[in-house]
Amino acid sequence: MTEDLKKTGTTILGMVCKDGVIIASERRATTGTLIAHKATKKVYKIDDHLALGTAGLVGDLQVLARYLSAEVNLYRLKRDRNVPIKSAATLMSNILNQRKFYPYYVQLILGGWDSEGGHIFSLDAAGGAIPDKYTAGGSGSPYVFGVLEDQYKDDLTADEGIDIAVRAISAAMERDAASGNGIDVAVITEKKFRMISEDEIKTRLEKFGK
Repeated sequence: MTEDLKKTGTTILGMVCKDGVIIASERRATTGTLIAHKATKKVYKIDDHLALGTAGLVGDLQVLARYLSAEVNLYRLKRDRNVPIKSAATLMSNILNQRKFYPYYVQLILGGWDSEGGHIFSLDAAGGAIPDKYTAGGSGSPYVFGVLEDQYKDDLTADEGIDIAVRAISAAMERDAASGNGIDVAVITEKKFRMISEDEIKTRLEKFGK
């Protein structure tokens, strides 16, 4: 087994806000107790309206992100419109379910914005796809859920959601040894896909005394 296929330990989250969808993660990749990489990509831009947050084995995650991106691009080329978020979640669910006896070792959060608004889906290795307003995954998820349960509201703006995401991932990084080395946050609105800059994340952390 290669090193890439042994990296585990992650914190990811997703939440739906009234004007956008947030997908966030930290950046540490571990191999047992070794910090194997400090700048691992865990939030993938699948399309301009769709992102994938990933936890699990890096090799599996990269394959699935490429697979989904290709299928979403083919959908747009054939139909001249973006794939609905629910359809993308169903596609990924079917891909995962086909391998349930020799599974991809992953936990995924798929989120984005379509004609019906914002959506997130939590997907497990056997292909289960559960829609929700907010969710978390990976080894740091218990700490993230603590923040989300306390802070999430139905009428959150995307700007408020970014603050909560940064705070939640930061909380996980303080207590989960497999999470750390920075934060990535993607914001998907009706008009655009945006990755939050390092400087903006630092400024938001400073508001919480981090």
